[in-house]
Amino acid sequence: METLLLSSEDVRENATMDDVIPAVRDAFAAYERGTALMPPKSYVDLDQYNGDFRAMPAYLDAGDWEAAGIKWVNVHPDNPTDHDLPTVMGTMIYSDPETALPLSIMDGTELTMKRTGAAAAVATDELAVEDASTLGIVGAGIQSYTQVEAIAAVRPIREIVVSDLDDDRVRRFIDHFDDRFDVRSGAVADAASCDVLSTVTPVREPIVDLDDLGEHTHVNAMGADAEGKQELTADVIREAKLAIDDHAQTTHSGEINVPYTTGAITDDDIYADIGEIVVGAAEGRTSDDGITVFDSTGLAIQDVATAHIAYHAATAHGNGTEFDLLGLGEPRSAR
Repeated sequence: METLLLSSEDVRENATMDDVIPAVRDAFAAYERGTALMPPKSYVDLDQYNGDFRAMPAYLDAGDWEAAGIKWVNVHPDNPTDHDLPTVMGTMIYSDPETALPLSIMDGTELTMKRTGAAAAVATDELAVEDASTLGIVGAGIQSYTQVEAIAAVRPIREIVVSDLDDDRVRRFIDHFDDRFDVRSGAVADAASCDVLSTVTPVREPIVDLDDLGEHTHVNAMGADAEGKQELTADVIREAKLAIDDHAQTTHSGEINVPYTTGAITDDDIYADIGEIVVGAAEGRTSDDGITVFDSTGLAIQDVATAHIAYHAATAHGNGTEFDLLGLGEPRSAR
C-alpha cells in the first residue's frame, strides 16, 4: 500500500516518447468515444504575483487500461528573473480508479513537456505531409525540446530552423540537437516555411502570418494557454484546416480564443476535434489540403495517460522511491 515518488529524472527516463505518443492517442480516442471524464480546468488567478494555479483532474478508460489523476500546475512568468525558478511547475497525483489509492506522486513539469510533445506528434502524424523532413520551432524554451523529440518520432525530420529572441536559448537548442539534425537559427518566417511548425511562445500579439507559411505547412500552435494569448493571425486560422483538442478550452484560452471571442472566426472555421480524426470520424490530411493547424491547450487526459506510462514503467524497472503516504503499513493510533 505504498506510494511511489517519481522525480523529474524518473519521469524523463520512464515516460519514453515511443510509449507516451500512443498513450496520448488512446486518450484522445477515449475522450471522443465518451469513455473519459474531464471536468473543466480550474484556475486560481494570483494577479499580485503575476501568476496562476491550474487544477486538472481526469479519468479515462482506454479499453486495455484505465487511469485517473490530477495535476496541480502553475504559470508564473516572473519566476526565472525574480526567483531563479521555472515559469511552469507541476505535481501529478496518479490514483487507482477502483480504490482511489494514490499510487504515485510525480513531477508534473517533465510530464507536461512529454505529453505536450506527444500531442503535437499525434496531430502531426494525422495532419502533416507524409514526407515532412523540415521542422520549424518558434520559441526555444524547454517545451521546444520535446516538440522535436516527439515530432521526429512520427516524421523523417532532417532539418530544423529555430527562432527565438533570446540568442542564448537558440545556442543551447542548436548545441543540443546539432549531432542529430541539420539545425540553424532563422527568423520566424524561416521557421514557418518548414513542412511542420511548432510555436511554443507566450506572446499576446500574433507573430506568424499567413504569408510566412509554406503551401502545405502543418502548424502545432502550442503556446496559447490563457486568455489573450495568440501566436497566429486570424488569417492563418481562417485559411487552415483547423483541428482543436477541446472546444471549451481552445475557445477560452487556446490559440483561437482571441479571434473566436471577437468574432473573427466562428465554429464554422473549426474542422474537427483531434479525437474525431484519431478515431476516423473525420479525415486527417488529404491530397487537397494546404495549411493545417492544431490548436493545443493541453488536456488533463493527456497528463493522466502519460502518468500511467511513467508509473507502470517505473514499477517494472524498480525506479522511484516508495513511501507510506497514508500510514497503511503502520497501526493507526486511536482517536
